[in-house]
Amino acid sequence: MNKLELISALKNEANISKSDAAKVIQIFFGSMADAMAKGERVEIRGLCSFFVKSYKSYTGRNPKTGAKVTIQPKKLPFFKCGKELKERVDY
Repeated sequence: MNKLELISALKNEANISKSDAAKVIQIFFGSMADAMAKGERVEIRGLCSFFVKSYKSYTGRNPKTGAKVTIQPKKLPFFKCGKELKERVDY
């Protein structure tokens, strides 16, 4: 399911216009992204949680030349599946 399909499903289920459904989806995902950018955890009970993991700087290798390269510290978003979703998918 992509964003347009999600908007269409919300439009049909809630009996609202397509533009209103698009606005709801945009607010929902925008709020999630803003919270994660601040380093906050986003949890949707029964479905999943999103969080940001921080990595320290480390020394890696350039696969082409074999030269050592310093990798800068970084933060990456992670998704963790909820128990109810696992059970629903693996019925």
